[in-house]
Amino acid sequence: MDWHSRRISAILEAALLEDRATSDATSRACIDPQQRATATILAKQDCVLAGVGAVSRILEVYEHLDPHVIGHPEVISHGEIFDGVRLHKGQAIAVVRHNARVLLSCERVILNVMQRLSGIATLTRKFVDAVHGTQTRILDTRKTVPGLRVLDKYAVRCGGGHNHRQDLSDGVLIKNNHIALAGGVTAVLKRVLQNRRQEQMIEIEVRTLAELEEALANGAERIMLDNMSVDNVREAIARVRKETRRVLVEVSGGIRLENVRAYAETGADYISVGSLTHSAQAVDFSMRIVAA
Repeated sequence: MDWHSRRISAILEAALLEDRATSDATSRACIDPQQRATATILAKQDCVLAGVGAVSRILEVYEHLDPHVIGHPEVISHGEIFDGVRLHKGQAIAVVRHNARVLLSCERVILNVMQRLSGIATLTRKFVDAVHGTQTRILDTRKTVPGLRVLDKYAVRCGGGHNHRQDLSDGVLIKNNHIALAGGVTAVLKRVLQNRRQEQMIEIEVRTLAELEEALANGAERIMLDNMSVDNVREAIARVRKETRRVLVEVSGGIRLENVRAYAETGADYISVGSLTHSAQAVDFSMRIVAA
C-alpha cells in the first residue's frame, strides 16, 4: 500500500471514529444484527462525480474497526458511472448490499465524503470549461481542509484540473513573505539557486513588472503573476516570451469564473484558483436503504 492509499485509509478511519460509527446507538437498538439491506446512492442535482471509490473503502475500514460484522459488502455501479463523469439530478450512482446496521452506521460518512469531493470536482469542471480552447491549465492550491488534502486534490483532478504542490516539500515557491525576509527578489533567488535540490524548479511570485524583470534577470524558471490586472498580465507574458529560455507563467489571485477566460486568453500557462477547494459548495446526495 503506497503513501496516498495509506493516507486515504487513515482519513476514512478518522471520519468513522469521529462519528463513533461502530457505536451507533440507534441502529443497534432497532435493527437485527443479521439483517441485510440494499442501499442506493442518488444524485439530487447535476454534478461531476468524485469519490465513488470511497464507498467500498469506507465499508472495508468499518470492518477493520468492527471485526464482528456479519456479512460482507457488495458494491455495484454501472459501467458509465465513474469519478469525473457528469451526473444528472436523480441519477443512481451505486447500489450497495450489506449488513443493514453497517449501512446505516456508514451512511453519513459515505455521503459527506462524496458530497465534498463532488462539489470540488463540479466547481473545477466549470473553470476548466471556461478556459476550453486556450493553452491554460487550471491548478489548485494548498487552501484545503486540514487533513483532507489528498482527497481534495484528487477531486480537482476528477474535475479536469491539475495539482499544484501537494505539500511544502514538493517544490520551491518563493512568495512575498520569503522575498521580504530574504532581502528582496535578487537576494532570495541567489540563495535558492545555491540551496535547492537539482530537480526542483524555482517559481517566484511577483506583483509588479519591475519585480518580473528582476526575477527573470536572476534565474527564475517559473513566474507567478499575483493579483495583476488582465492588461498587466498580458504585458508581463509578452515580456516573458522574449526570453530565449522557456519560462512558465502562472496567474493567481482574484480569479473567478467571470474573469478566468480573460486571464486565460493572455497566454498564461497556468491559472491557480484557491476557491476550487476552499469555497466549493457540496453536492447533494442521498442514500435510500431498504431491506434486502
